[in-house]
Amino acid sequence: MKKQYKLRSYSILPGFGLSLGFTMLYISLLVLLPLSMIFFNTLTLDWTKIWSTISDPRVVASYKLSFGASFAAAFINLVFGVLIAWVLVRYSFPGKKIMDGLVDLPFALPTAVAGIALTTLYTPNGWIGQFFHIKIAYTQLGVTIALTFIGLPFVVRMVQPVLQSLEKEVEEASSSLGANRFQTFTKLIIPELLPAVITGFALAFARAIGEYGSVVFISGNMPMKTEITPLLIMTKLEQYDYAGATAIAAVMLLISFILLLTINLFQWWINRRYANE
Repeated sequence: MKKQYKLRSYSILPGFGLSLGFTMLYISLLVLLPLSMIFFNTLTLDWTKIWSTISDPRVVASYKLSFGASFAAAFINLVFGVLIAWVLVRYSFPGKKIMDGLVDLPFALPTAVAGIALTTLYTPNGWIGQFFHIKIAYTQLGVTIALTFIGLPFVVRMVQPVLQSLEKEVEEASSSLGANRFQTFTKLIIPELLPAVITGFALAFARAIGEYGSVVFISGNMPMKTEITPLLIMTKLEQYDYAGATAIAAVMLLISFILLLTINLFQWWINRRYANE
């Protein structure tokens, strides 16, 4: 008698089909449907009009600024976010809980308020800007500072739990076996932190690409110089050019998807590499 195999394997927990259905419905309504409408609305234009809209020199300049400043801000947060997380986890000092709470402030602070505050600080006569011999507000540097501000919590909060889970006994064993601090850090700590660091970088980068409120004030919005892509999209919408706005948004969406997919593939490769070691 031939052995019959089940086509499905059931989970111990009940309700898988129902919960999966609600999950797919929720994601479709909140994510897939709105994103698909961007492309449907864009296709109301002919290809010549779409290309002229997305390849306009002013729009291309905004692409370069938005993605370039977002990448720079995410990289800065990668370096200093790890440092801040290390200090908060490994050291005890007065005001530690206050500092830990301040890390989440960019999450709670309205972005428009953050933009006004940063602009006030970094103008040539501001509290911080007056001490610099270079102009910060209304420049690309100011845009990068604003994007760094709103992206900092992502790296810190991704790295912090991993550092808390690392056992100090492993580092002590490494030291007792003759490894110096640099070897311990590079061979033991970095491999554990790397997936969380890459995830935090990706989240900070994604958050910065679509940022509007905190940048629109400090950038100065000068065409071809400090104009970000989300501002151009808002400008198109104010002019009732909805198809043109969605065409620019579709380009942002495609580029963001490709970049985030590349980052996720790199993270998968890192996880697989260290898992096999």
